[in-house]
Amino acid sequence: MKRPKLKKASKRMSCAKRFKIQKKVREHNRKLRREAKKKGVSKRVKKDPGVPSSAPFKEEVLREAEQRRLQIEEEKERKRQAKKQERAEKRKKEREDAKKESEPSAKKARQDKAVKHTQNNGIQDKSSKQYLCQELNKAITTSDVVIEVLDARDPLGSRCPQVEEAVLQSDGKKKLIFLLNKIDLVPKENVKDWIKHLQLECPVVVFKASTQIKDRTVQAKKKRIVASNEVLDRSRGATCSGNSCLTELLTRFAANLPDDSTLKVAVVGFPNVGKSSIINSLKEVIACNAGMKRGMTKSMQEVHILKNVKLIDSPGILASPSNPAASMALRSLQVEEGEESVQEAVRTLLEQYDQTQIMLQYNIPDYRNSPEFLTLLAKKRGYLQKGGVPNSEQAATVFLSDCTGAKMSYHCKPQDNPSLPVYMSEAVIAEMKNGWDVNYLMKGNEETLKEVKCPSQTSSISFISKGPTAGLLNVSNLSEEKPVATTEEEEVEEEKEEQQNDEPQQTADVKSEIQTSESPQEASHRKKPARVQFQPAPIHVSLTSASTDDAYDFNTDFK
Repeated sequence: MKRPKLKKASKRMSCAKRFKIQKKVREHNRKLRREAKKKGVSKRVKKDPGVPSSAPFKEEVLREAEQRRLQIEEEKERKRQAKKQERAEKRKKEREDAKKESEPSAKKARQDKAVKHTQNNGIQDKSSKQYLCQELNKAITTSDVVIEVLDARDPLGSRCPQVEEAVLQSDGKKKLIFLLNKIDLVPKENVKDWIKHLQLECPVVVFKASTQIKDRTVQAKKKRIVASNEVLDRSRGATCSGNSCLTELLTRFAANLPDDSTLKVAVVGFPNVGKSSIINSLKEVIACNAGMKRGMTKSMQEVHILKNVKLIDSPGILASPSNPAASMALRSLQVEEGEESVQEAVRTLLEQYDQTQIMLQYNIPDYRNSPEFLTLLAKKRGYLQKGGVPNSEQAATVFLSDCTGAKMSYHCKPQDNPSLPVYMSEAVIAEMKNGWDVNYLMKGNEETLKEVKCPSQTSSISFISKGPTAGLLNVSNLSEEKPVATTEEEEVEEEKEEQQNDEPQQTADVKSEIQTSESPQEASHRKKPARVQFQPAPIHVSLTSASTDDAYDFNTDFK
């Protein structure tokens, strides 16, 4: 019997089913596009054909096109950061307005009354510059000995000539001591060189403050600490070196005072050099508020460390705006006060460090500018925002805290032929060293250096010091003039202004420059931007001796 022919299934379907399938496909494609947009994945860009190898002046055309592309990227990054900061300020203002509207009228009246009361009594804001200068002057005036805390990574940049001059003008009544803190971040050879350099002016004490001082409640339970925790207490951050030498030195000096009076020692220095940490290390208790944030100490505070020795903690010295940009980024509070962005401070500091050493320190590949460095650092540390976008602001904050805090190891070399400041004479130097046990101080410094584990010369980053940092002891000395920029900085600013004016035509100019040709006069005399790292190829063409017969005619067709 013959088998019946099997019929194939029909491909026909109802219109409702077909339209439903098409709708599902559109929704799926829309979802894929939305996810790709969140992740920052764009469509495939068409490949640039580039410049032919036979085209004249190909290298210069490519260099200019690459430089223009980098400028466009920097301009976009700057606008993106400006918009981000503007949105943050807008949200903050909206929250403050909403909070004020939600407060009851009675509370607002009490606040207004409190503000009027403080204004009538002449009470100043503790965060104002005038109040900080008054507290600093009060600490210097009431003290017998002034310890100027210097960062061992940049001792010359941590010095304030205005404070030293104010101390030395007291007719020999006050003594000045230099204290090198954070010596565990500097090679030992460099520390010894700086000790020899600074000993020519005043006595020098090396110190390594502890960053893990325990509270009084923890000290009461010290007997019940197990052996495993004792090992942790001897870690690198918990140990303190140089405290016994400094305490004994102050005790011997206080023993020579008449009538067994109390020796008052003021600890001064720029923000985040470790003033409060030194006092806590000598007291072995958290007596002063200290932390990674700069400018935490707002007022003068007295702490008794011995029966006849009293330490005075003071707010940080205010840096004058006439200082270089690198000194302001390290020593001033512009970032905390909102006068300067974190990205600008990082860009200024990156220019002072060696790029190769920074790459080895943070284990990142080669970078061309500061935005690219922050992007690579954010990806390396995992600082990502929604959609996997690198958080450059968080990376910049971490890098700035590493430079100013007790983490990054960098060093600078002292001058070969040092010259004494104007306010330092031989008579003043002899008076500053009178009354101190210099031999004991030298032995104590040697023992301190043996205890501390310092990094090697190769693992430390070389740093270029900008010299002493000018400080302010009075707000009236604050000049409104900004620091004079160099000629190269002025040229860069002018070029940026021209780029902003010609921004709509930037992308079109890049393509036109690659495809169109130019005359040799324009190619040889075009002004190169200041940040170009390429070396122009030499063109042996003499414009004065060139004749019309030897000149190349660009109007003819090139075949």
